[in-house]
Amino acid sequence: MLELIQQYWLYFLVGQYPKGPLGGLALTLILASLGLLLSLPLGLVFGLIRVSPYRWLRVPVTAFVYVVRGTPLLMVVFWAYFFLPSVTGVKTDQFWTMLIALVVFDAAYLAEIVRAGILGLPRGQMECARSLGLPYMKAMRSVILPQALRNSLPSLVNQFISTIKETSLGYIIGLAEVTFIATQINSLVFTKPAQVFGILGLTYFVLCFGLSRLAFWIERRLERKGLGNRPQAKVAA
Repeated sequence: MLELIQQYWLYFLVGQYPKGPLGGLALTLILASLGLLLSLPLGLVFGLIRVSPYRWLRVPVTAFVYVVRGTPLLMVVFWAYFFLPSVTGVKTDQFWTMLIALVVFDAAYLAEIVRAGILGLPRGQMECARSLGLPYMKAMRSVILPQALRNSLPSLVNQFISTIKETSLGYIIGLAEVTFIATQINSLVFTKPAQVFGILGLTYFVLCFGLSRLAFWIERRLERKGLGNRPQAKVAA
């Protein structure tokens, strides 16, 4: 295993870069980070709509959330890879295809995280804000949403963990993320699949376990500050 790491560690980390396109673990982390960051505004808007009193907004967004959450990510990837180019006439490469699929998929889950964070707050918060004369949207923006997002931080970290693992589906469309690179390394050495995929599994474990410890630390810190009522934690599961 050490021999494999010494020989292929750079290829495993960055793919063919700088002599070719960026890949490997670096591409996985970039894709997961961009997927979460770009889906966060959408998830925030959708979450607010999910708890809004406006039925004409709430119903279509609720339908979108249920459809996406009830659909495997692999199907969303296929839709982005095959369906979107046929509709728009624009062919996207593997990176942008996977990024679009992640943004759509994560936005639905983030919407539920935001919604659970808002519903997890005492109802008196909104009532007090409205009694002070604040309009609904200003009360939501200034009073409710900051508290909900603060309480949702552990769930956001958990969603980032899920997104890191979801990037492995880029292998299906030929995206050179870390799973694809590990498969190529296995094709080169061929006789050491256990070692190659053992390193890959260990890499995912170290990343995800480290982030899960971060989520746990944030949760305990919020509880010590009296902010830890977090029923939304299971939403990202």
